[in-house]
Amino acid sequence: MTSNQKTQKQILDKLGIKTLNEMQEAAQLAIQSAREVILLSPTGTGKTLAFLLPVIEALDPDFEEVQLLIVVPSRELAIQIENVARNMGTGYKIHAAYGGQSFNTDRQAIKHRPAILIGTPGRLADHLRRETFSTDYIKTLVLDEFDKSLEVGFEGEMTEIISFLPALEKKVLTSATQGIDIPKFVGLTSPVEVDYLHQGGSKLELKAIVSPDKDKLDMLVKTLCHLGDQPGIIFCNFKGTIARISEYLSDRGIAHGTFYGGMEQRERELSLLKFRNGTHQLLLATDLAARGIDVPEIKFILHYHLPIHAEEFTHRNGRTARMQSEGTAYVLHWKDEKLPEFMPQMGEEFIHDKGIPDGSQWHTLELSGGRKDKISKGDIAGFFFKEGNIDRAHLGTIEVKNTQSFVAVHKSIAEEMIKRLDNKRLKKAKLRIQHA
Repeated sequence: MTSNQKTQKQILDKLGIKTLNEMQEAAQLAIQSAREVILLSPTGTGKTLAFLLPVIEALDPDFEEVQLLIVVPSRELAIQIENVARNMGTGYKIHAAYGGQSFNTDRQAIKHRPAILIGTPGRLADHLRRETFSTDYIKTLVLDEFDKSLEVGFEGEMTEIISFLPALEKKVLTSATQGIDIPKFVGLTSPVEVDYLHQGGSKLELKAIVSPDKDKLDMLVKTLCHLGDQPGIIFCNFKGTIARISEYLSDRGIAHGTFYGGMEQRERELSLLKFRNGTHQLLLATDLAARGIDVPEIKFILHYHLPIHAEEFTHRNGRTARMQSEGTAYVLHWKDEKLPEFMPQMGEEFIHDKGIPDGSQWHTLELSGGRKDKISKGDIAGFFFKEGNIDRAHLGTIEVKNTQSFVAVHKSIAEEMIKRLDNKRLKKAKLRIQHA
């Protein structure tokens, strides 16, 4: 274990946060003082930081074993929490284990014991069966988005995971949904509940867009032209619909990414990354994107299909108007379509076709070096400034992964950056640079 663990003030300074919000303060107090905590708060209110701060504070920096286990229902949520934890710069080793990446990659990473292990039920249960690491020192268990991870499909694996944890002293469960029955195998006795689901403060607007035709594709395009260049997610219920919409938008010159189950893991991660860095302003997605993905500053979401259940409607809407910011959820429906009973009253948005948006000015480049090469964001920025002679305004978001990195640059200079920087050395790594 390293000896450069940070104080909470140093962590918040690094994240650019001056003060915690009311929910985060209440969560921290509860987690510090109680053995069992249920944290309920809307999507986008900062739950990840709310539970990470107190549970990391309780870790022993001189002990080189897994001490904190965080179980999540999806690989995207595992990656998001890993990114938040790394950005905190706590000094503790962190690893996220999930399906879609090599088991041997996990095994090698866990061999150098992370203090914080994040993972999905299937992959974690697999590690526990193979005794990849000792569980004798895991004192804290976090079940994030527990309403999904405790569903029937995960019950066997979750029961198995909890049975492998003999030294637990603290359990923290988080959700953005209320009224979930917690199974007996979780072993809660008298949990403290921190409930901020109904505290208000959301600046979400809900608007209806009425399509005169049952086939809503033409109205969707008019809507996107009306909304202009701003980041948003279009939710569909089926990946087949996403393929049809994607083709229709591409034919009309509207750039976008896609995100749904069945995509290769790398393609899913790359699609989210391009959405985060602004290469794509629009994301066509199933409910896989309704929770647990790291996509800040979304101005709108659009329901091309309405979900079957009210809970998913809530989670989708929670992708915008986050952390007190403003946002709008649009419901695009046929004029004769019967809406579900859980739908609230909505005002209608009248669409004015303003022409195809100009689209993003950013383009994503992939670099062959990453954390394993001891390369940081600062190293990459300096590399582009010095070797690429790039203007600061033309360098966007940089994300460093384990074996590669991704850089957003202004699309007007993307080709020039590849010509100038491909095969150049950064530290000890000879970098290959290509379009992501």
